[in-house]
Amino acid sequence: MIKHGVVFTLKKNSPLTQEQFFSQALKLKKIDTVVNFEVVKETSPKNDFDFGLFMNFKNPQAYEFYNNHPDHVKFVEEIWLPNVEEFMEIDYEKIL
Repeated sequence: MIKHGVVFTLKKNSPLTQEQFFSQALKLKKIDTVVNFEVVKETSPKNDFDFGLFMNFKNPQAYEFYNNHPDHVKFVEEIWLPNVEEFMEIDYEKIL
């Protein structure tokens, strides 16, 4: 199982409102290989990122399918890049 996440901050002058951005992000959970899709908001002052998107994939092939899926590519190009200021992507596999 691969746990994929990205934490991020939206641009102050983002072309989309937060509601519009997250409405578009929620469409990613419809991609066949996505499991347990979550949209989260930071509750601690310990980092500078405001939001997160987290999801799981059963194996590396499922994750690769998602990364190359036309809906994901379109989201990154048309929604993510114009609206996200800073981000950090994290990908983990369970070891214990």
